Amino acid sequence: MAEETIFSKIIRKEIPADVVYQDDLVTAFRDINPRAPSHVLIIPNKLIPTTNDVEPEDELVMGRLFTVARKIAKEEGIAEDGYRLIVNCNPHGGQEVYHIHMHLVGGRPLGPMLLS
Repeated sequence: MAEETIFSKIIRKEIPADVVYQDDLVTAFRDINPRAPSHVLIIPNKLIPTTNDVEPEDELVMGRLFTVARKIAKEEGIAEDGYRLIVNCNPHGGQEVYHIHMHLVGGRPLGPMLLS
């Protein structure tokens, strides 16, 4: 079984966060160390450690991450100019919290996807 993370505590409102969206499947909150004017983390309420742990029964929640990203991007006023959705996996992918999460970043030009 996966270990509980700080995100689990945010979902249960045991620690404070600037939550911008929550339903029965996902929670979205502002990143405490934003990399752009808009930087929101969107997470499944179910603890799924990495993309390698996504199972067929998780398809609904994974799809919800994208529809919630679309909704938040529109509310943030960044949908038309564009934004980036980022999911990191494991150490080489830059994952720091082992509770799958999508970064929604935008509000300025973001530059190239990867640096050499």
